[in-house]
Amino acid sequence: MQREEIIDAYREYIACLNAQDWSNLQRHVADNVEYNGRTIGFDGYRDMLVEDFRAIPDLSFNIAFLVCDPPMIASRLSFDCTPMGQLFGMPVNKKRVRFAENVFYEFRNGRIRIVWSVIDKASVAAQISNYAGQYGL
Repeated sequence: MQREEIIDAYREYIACLNAQDWSNLQRHVADNVEYNGRTIGFDGYRDMLVEDFRAIPDLSFNIAFLVCDPPMIASRLSFDCTPMGQLFGMPVNKKRVRFAENVFYEFRNGRIRIVWSVIDKASVAAQISNYAGQYGL
């Protein structure tokens, strides 16, 4: 795939996630997808995303910036959301949090085959600590 094709495919993938269009996700993600060094397969990847939306009903993937060097694409995703209970093992409990994810993808045969994700969990922890301090929790 050429650079512009990968960028377009990635933007379509993000739109698919935000629409929670699970029936079309396989158009974007390979059957044997790897996530952070582990082969979880398409079903595992889809289940992970479905669970993310269950835990965070107002979840929205927002591209802050994008860099593409085929077959790789890198994105900084920004999130501004209200998780229902825990997020990354921290008690968020319906408090609004903002954080970012730096994620790298490798495309093969037109679909995402490998994903490396690093989420700014320290930012979430700082916000929770801030809430606790403000409200004496």
